Amino acid sequence: MKRKAASSALALIAGMGLATAALADGEFAGVTIDAKLIGGQQYEALYARIPEWEAKTGAKVNIISQKNHFELDKEYKADIAAGTVGWCVGSNHSSFASQYPSLFTDLTPLVPAETVAGFVPANIAAATLDGKLLILPRAQFDVSALYYQKSLYTDPAKAEAFKAKYGYDLAVPETWAQVKDQSEFFAAPPNFYGTQYAGKDEAIVGRYYEMVVAEGGKLFNDDFSPAFNSDEGKRALQWFVDLYKAGAVPPGTTNYLWDDLGNGFASGTIALNLDWPGWSGFFNDPAASKVAGNVGVAPAPKGSAGVRTGWSGFHGFSVTETCANKEAAASLVDFLTNEDSQKLESSAGPLPTRSAVWDHVVAEAASDPYKSEVLAAFQETAATAFAVPPTPYWIEATNLIYPELQAAILGDKTVDQALADAAGAVDNLMKENGVY
Repeated sequence: MKRKAASSALALIAGMGLATAALADGEFAGVTIDAKLIGGQQYEALYARIPEWEAKTGAKVNIISQKNHFELDKEYKADIAAGTVGWCVGSNHSSFASQYPSLFTDLTPLVPAETVAGFVPANIAAATLDGKLLILPRAQFDVSALYYQKSLYTDPAKAEAFKAKYGYDLAVPETWAQVKDQSEFFAAPPNFYGTQYAGKDEAIVGRYYEMVVAEGGKLFNDDFSPAFNSDEGKRALQWFVDLYKAGAVPPGTTNYLWDDLGNGFASGTIALNLDWPGWSGFFNDPAASKVAGNVGVAPAPKGSAGVRTGWSGFHGFSVTETCANKEAAASLVDFLTNEDSQKLESSAGPLPTRSAVWDHVVAEAASDPYKSEVLAAFQETAATAFAVPPTPYWIEATNLIYPELQAAILGDKTVDQALADAAGAVDNLMKENGVY
């Protein structure tokens, strides 16, 4: 299995993009493509382009499911188990793809080589598993940076009180220890909180994973045995526990997923928010966000090992192996990831996966101070980004780990007990599946 994270910002913007193959009028007249797509406000602008593809090709798209990736993952697995994969196009993600070795087809014979050549090579490498191109990446290369309310750092009274309490100047945090101090300082529950974090499913395990790395540890050993029940892993989990106990995060944070975080920061009730690039336009939109005009963006902070957090991946679309008209399905996937589609998505903040669109984004940002700040922060974070561990049991492992992380955060278990129990469960999972 091949999987690579985009390891440098320069790699992301290098190269030249090539135009997507033109569509033939009425090419797929009478064809209906059933699709299961990720849902959320940040994806609606792209889906609004689907009628354009329908008008050109004569085909129709029937979206039969529109949910977050965690729910789609459950649906995909249920469909595989029941043998009911009657749909053709599905949203996919580099963190999930290795679980579905038989669900999605190789796109190589269905998509022109020049189209594939227009994508950032590192993204195509990560979309290629066991020699098969299973995903066409969309403009959703994900790595997180730190959003913050700028006005908190221009208040002399706050600066004076913070220094008196913590002994150093109040400034945009560069380390996770500083984020913890500032989150506790800014918090004024129940109306205002210092920060927040995703609290369940793969989301919290991914955040925990990148904190373990930032502390100098690792989630798995080279043989995929659990490595997180370590001093580094305990320090990482303690960070989440301490913020919850201090009331620095909303009390419902253990049930939060990505939309909850985005809407929470936009509500104006959160000081510091580690989040994805796709939210940057939403946060600075006066029609949608109470913090518009007051948003700063900084690179993701570093842990005690001097390592920056940077769990990364990308969204995309795949075609099922059982699809009755793979050519039409691939045409839709091609359309939803072409240059025009990626320019549309990236205009709201998401990072593109096509080389030419990176050039476009860089040029556009030059005249917009906020976009320039966003791009600089995410480029710096992307320079040291890392993917999830390359195991098909990643999601299964996270399903075992996250309840134990929650138990520690809620005070139902000690950090030591929670990690010991999580490590034991993951160890059993790997042994039962013959990983070692």
